Order: sequence, then structure tokens, then C-alpha cells
Amino acid sequence: MPQPTFVRRPPQASPVAFLAVTADTLVAADFRPRTRRRPPGPYRRLLATPGARAFTIGNLMARLPMGMFSVSAVVMIAGTRGSYALAGAVTATGLAATALVAPWTARLVDRHGQARVAVPATLIAALGSLALLLCVRHGAPAWTLFASYAATATTPNTGGMARARWNHLLKGDADALHTANSFEQAADELCFMLGPVLAAFLCTALFPQAGTLVGVVLLVSGMLLFTAQRATEPPATRPRPSAKAPLRAPGIPPLLVVCLAMGGVFGAMEVVTIAFADAQGHRAAAGVVLALQAAGSCAAGLLYGAMKPAGPAEHRLPWCVAAMTALLTLPLLAASLTGSLPLLALTLLIAGMATAPTMVTTMTLVQQRTPEGRLNEGMTLAVTGLLGGIACGSAAGGWTVEHTSAAAAYGIPVTAAALALMLTLLPPRRATARVTRDAAAFR
Repeated sequence: MPQPTFVRRPPQASPVAFLAVTADTLVAADFRPRTRRRPPGPYRRLLATPGARAFTIGNLMARLPMGMFSVSAVVMIAGTRGSYALAGAVTATGLAATALVAPWTARLVDRHGQARVAVPATLIAALGSLALLLCVRHGAPAWTLFASYAATATTPNTGGMARARWNHLLKGDADALHTANSFEQAADELCFMLGPVLAAFLCTALFPQAGTLVGVVLLVSGMLLFTAQRATEPPATRPRPSAKAPLRAPGIPPLLVVCLAMGGVFGAMEVVTIAFADAQGHRAAAGVVLALQAAGSCAAGLLYGAMKPAGPAEHRLPWCVAAMTALLTLPLLAASLTGSLPLLALTLLIAGMATAPTMVTTMTLVQQRTPEGRLNEGMTLAVTGLLGGIACGSAAGGWTVEHTSAAAAYGIPVTAAALALMLTLLPPRRATARVTRDAAAFR
């Protein structure tokens, strides 16, 4: 009788390997008996890059508060001032300020380096959050809340800086860079899935200011750890005088409009889901339902990153957006035909699976089309487009809920996704395509 063979499992060196282990298990699970050790999966190979795990730990710590601050501010202001209108206006002001300031901060990061710019910018943002906390606690005038929260707009684009490091470390390896982009998108989804839950728990279980306070500690400590990894930091570069700004680079403006439309999907979905759960008498469950959507996107992003992309990114993007548009009809049907919150949660889990592949492909195109030396600025412009779309989608979703119903308002995300699909199908200008090819050949 053959004796069973036992394979020793390699030790996990760092908590950051959680996403890598999860992805490699999902993609390469094989329970057949084997005598040889399985080669490492794509995410373990990615995190084996020298210095990668260290800067990823710091970046995840600094990125988690991005999903905490807005929820913490709303709970803190509404709980002490008794006005959700004031809380919403303050957070909207911070969003608008971020849309104006973030590209400027990213441009400074590209020109002077991540450590020289990101640390002071983070400290200014942290002081803004602490000022908001103190103003709320001591009953300061309402205008001080707006001014304090607007100061947080200097927060650097942590996800963009991490992607810039991967682009620097993996230059020339398209497959590895695709895996890195997918990993970062999954990290985004994980942070925005856990951040609101953690913020709500801290603000309700401890005291209203606890979420903001913990977020500040995580942001500053994570950014200090991230920027301390100087070996993996991309060099600061000054653009050539003849180089175009990312906003005017060939192919970038259409991508920003697509990001604007996709942001409308995310903004409307959040507001409409909260309204639908509230109408069912389960408003507290809205966070769990939205977390399921983020979980579906996170899992799909990891699976997408382990696959080798077929064809150029500009050809894959319409297919990804088409899949997202089709899957978004499922929540609309579930809400309109059944009114069941559990069924809606299931459809949102499925619909979320198209989000990460779409965002990964979009960010890949942004990286390819952004002029050299201004990558962080280009990616921040894409994030700014998303933020603008989120604001528009939130407003459109809220108006539709009030004037029709929460179930009918699920048509807003479908409409926004269909608009994004139409934009990706527009034929590119010949001149733009020719300039893009020439720029690629020059590089």
C-alpha cells in the first residue's frame, strides 16, 4: 500500500500575505496528491519583490482610514449637533476640496518624491481631522467644521503612490504589473469594506470622536512606515518642457469621463441601498449589504489579477464595462420585483464582481497613457473623476429616491454604467491613436 505523502506548508512571513494567500488559494486550489511542492502563485511572487511587503503594510495602514473618515465625521457631527444635513454638507465640502487639491498634491509628489511631499501633506490633513474633532467637541461655530474638514483635502493618494511604486519596480513586466494593479484594487475594496464598519463600531462602542482619532493614528503611522521604504520609491522626475500635462495627454480625457460615469455608479448605489434598507426597516443592515458588494469586487479583483490578460487594455475595457452594466440590472430586478433585502444583498455580491476588473483595466490604461514622470498625477486625476462621479451619483440617487422609490432608483447605477459603456465604444480619433503610438515608440 502506498504511503501518504505530506507536504510541508511554507511559513507565512507577514500579515500582508493574507490577500496573496487568499487569491492563490482561489485560483490554484488543487487537492490531488502530489510529491512536489507547488510553485508560488502570482501574488506570492509579487510580494516576494524586495521591499514590497514593507511598503504594502504601511500603505494599507494609511489607506484604511480613507473608508473611515467620512463615516466618522457624519456620526460625530450628527450625534453632537443633531443635524444630518450639516454632516452631509461638511463631508461634501471635503470631497469638493479634495477634487481641487489632490491633483496638485500628486504633481508635487511626482516632481519632488513621495517622502518629501506625502509626509507634510499627511500631517496637514491629520491636523485638519483633529481640528474638526475639537471643534465638534467644544461646540465651535459651524463654519469651523467646514474649514477643518476642507484641510483634510491634502491627504495624498495612497493607492496611486503604491501603484507608482509597482510601476517602477515591475517596469517591462506587463503580466506582473497586471497582477499588481489587481492586488491594489482588491486592497482598495478591502479597505472601503472594513473602514466604514470599523468607524461605525468605534463611534458607537466607545465615543463619537473615536473613529476620527483612530483614523488619524493609522494614517500618520502608516504613511511614515510607507515613506520610510526609500529603496522602492520611484525617483523624482521633472517633466520635459515639451511634455504634455496628463489632463491633455492623448487618450486621458476620455478615460476621465469614463471614470466620472463609473463614479456615478458607486455614489448612487450607496445612497439607494441605504434608502432601500431603511424602507424595509433594516437601515442598520445597509452597511453589511454594501460590504457584500465590496467583497464580491475584492474576490473578483484577485481572480482577475491571477489571470493573464488577453489583448490590449483598450480592447478589454468595453467588455468589462458591458459586464458591469449587465450585472447591475440584477439589483434593479431584485428590488423592483421582490423587494427582498437578502435577495438584493446576493445580487449586489454578484454585481460587485465586475467592478474590480473594470477599475483594474481603467487604471492600466491611465498608466499607459500618462506622460512619463507624472504617473501619480495621472492616477490622481482618475480618482478625482471618480469622486466627482460619486458626488453626482449620490445627488441623483437621493433625488430619485425622494421623488419615486428606492427600488426604482436602482435604475440610476444602470444608467450611469450604460453611459460609461457608450463612452468606451466611441471610436478614437486617428490623430490621438497616432500620437499615442509615437509616444509609446519613443519610450
